[in-house]
Amino acid sequence: MHGSLLAGRRQRGSRLPGVIRRAAAWMVAVASVGSNIPVEAAGFAPSETVFPATTRIWVSAPDPRRLRENFDNTDYGQLLKDPQMRPFVESVRDQARKAGRQRLGKLGLSFEDLASVPGGEVALGVIEPAAGRLATVILVDTTGHDDEASRLVETIGERLVERKATKTTSTAGGTTTMTVYEVPQEPGTAHATRVAIVLHPGALIVGDDPAVVMQTASSLSGRTDGLATVASYRAVSDRCADKVSSASAPIRWFVDPLGFARAVQAANPPREKRKGPDYVAILGRQGFDAVKAVGGVIVLDDGLHDLRHHTLVHAPPLEGRKAFAADRYKLAARMLQFPNTARLEPPSWVPRDVSSWVTMQWDMKTAFESAESLVDDVVGEKGVFDDVIASLKEDPDGPQIDVANELVGCLGTRVSIISDHTMPIDVDSERLVIAIETHDPDQVAKTVAKSMSTDPDMRKVEFNGHIIWELIDRTDAIPKLEIETPGLISAHADSEADSEAPGRRGRLRDREEKLLPHSAVTIAHGHLLVASHRDFLERVLATSGDGGTLADTGDFGVVTEELARLFPGETALRSFGRGDETIRPAYEMLRRGEMPKSKSLMGQLLNVALGDGKEGSVREQRIDGSTLPEFDVIQRYLGAAGVGMETVPEGWYIAGVALPRDGRSDAVAREPSDTIGR
Repeated sequence: MHGSLLAGRRQRGSRLPGVIRRAAAWMVAVASVGSNIPVEAAGFAPSETVFPATTRIWVSAPDPRRLRENFDNTDYGQLLKDPQMRPFVESVRDQARKAGRQRLGKLGLSFEDLASVPGGEVALGVIEPAAGRLATVILVDTTGHDDEASRLVETIGERLVERKATKTTSTAGGTTTMTVYEVPQEPGTAHATRVAIVLHPGALIVGDDPAVVMQTASSLSGRTDGLATVASYRAVSDRCADKVSSASAPIRWFVDPLGFARAVQAANPPREKRKGPDYVAILGRQGFDAVKAVGGVIVLDDGLHDLRHHTLVHAPPLEGRKAFAADRYKLAARMLQFPNTARLEPPSWVPRDVSSWVTMQWDMKTAFESAESLVDDVVGEKGVFDDVIASLKEDPDGPQIDVANELVGCLGTRVSIISDHTMPIDVDSERLVIAIETHDPDQVAKTVAKSMSTDPDMRKVEFNGHIIWELIDRTDAIPKLEIETPGLISAHADSEADSEAPGRRGRLRDREEKLLPHSAVTIAHGHLLVASHRDFLERVLATSGDGGTLADTGDFGVVTEELARLFPGETALRSFGRGDETIRPAYEMLRRGEMPKSKSLMGQLLNVALGDGKEGSVREQRIDGSTLPEFDVIQRYLGAAGVGMETVPEGWYIAGVALPRDGRSDAVAREPSDTIGR
């Protein structure tokens, strides 16, 4: 039955779903299939040979016209064309333009402009030409469209002049003419903008650094030190290049994550010295620079899927170390151990109608042992981790548990996350359960009881023969490491009262609202279960194979079959999600303008990332969602999706699919809850 659904999709000719896939697409997979356009017929050599080895981000569409056609055939493309979505789409564009947040807009360009001129590849490069500098370059093959390209250059100039830009021209080598517009600093921007333009026969180059634009213009036939020569780029290409053909109009991408983060940090120094740890530096010191790159390929509307992506996280072992050994990385990066296994399936206690499920293999014992240097580095004092662990065991006012032996030593290697939400949607609707496998559930139960019974903010509840420990207060007597991020207080900024607390535990207490303010914990089904809310935990505990589980549903079966094709062997991670139910809470909160008030994990993370850094303040929602239609308008455009991951010698290979909405069968009914907030 599952196969016939997909076969039917081939016959009817592709109309895909995939809201939110756009963001996922540009972050998920593209590494070099290489353009099939002959160099002599193109305006320039493949862009990965034109951009230098110091390119930190690269995104390329070898066939943008075909890509646009494919996108329009997807359900996401159809959604954007839905008349009821038009007011919101136009509103977002207007908001972005007024806020000066459109990178293309700062260059005087729009996506519509780029769609009118390409005769071949369109590529974006974010380049670090020197320490403390970042440059953005757009490279467009205008073969056969030189007249349109000339008109576009005039249009760009007119737009920039409207922004009070001044124009100058220069010539290099007697043949290359570059026009530069100096745009005064505008409200909401950090500094003035310089837009440089070079128009060659068959090629248009636009960027915000004149020297880099001119260098790009002089390298259109390729360079010996291009991005394509970088070892991590070649690794991504080798792993992903044969997964799709250029005829499918793929998106190709490559990111040097830590290199980009360091470049951004150097190019945008803070106006005031900030307290707290430097996380970019810490990641490098702790061995996470082992992750050299992330990249891959993405295809829209391949005739079978909404979207298909293939990605490699390139993290080769350190020199002289074995590929799959526990010490293939150093220090805290050793916690990146995800062993492959033959079977990753949802157990019989995962409810059939949940929004999403993900499971992974993780060597938690090695992760725990590797955390010491990271914790000490973040806190800024050596020995903090050991002191905290010791205090948990020895402090007479604490739980007196041996974390290493009585908890971590009893855990297995399987971690799963189940998510859902209650109806109607409100700020506290989202639910999740984290399930951690244990090979000694009795000992873990004793350890949890010992810890929770000493905490006055936890209460003991019985449900179906299970003991549940539920948080009844925001105060948490269990020590928790504080990390400084916008909107949170740093562990370096402890109050005098906290600094006088016994031992190091006082320094690590959480003074912010908890990420799981209504958490509940129990041990069942051979797992340690940690839930955001007791009502969802009880729902999981009440689920049995007799009543039907996630594994019995049609949409899960279809996604599982597709992942089996992508990963015929062992994997370290599998996931499944229903696109509509996964985004519903965020959609409704955005529509009501209440996303900053959300108590969900995602909502709080957004508040951390986008907040003003002031304690107790609530950020302003940046996107006006008031023009969004009712959810049932977009629901019909959203299908199921799945992702798999395999640990490979050079890192982690990730691939996934998003299926068309009509590929979903045996749809499950939602179960409304009258226990919201419990």
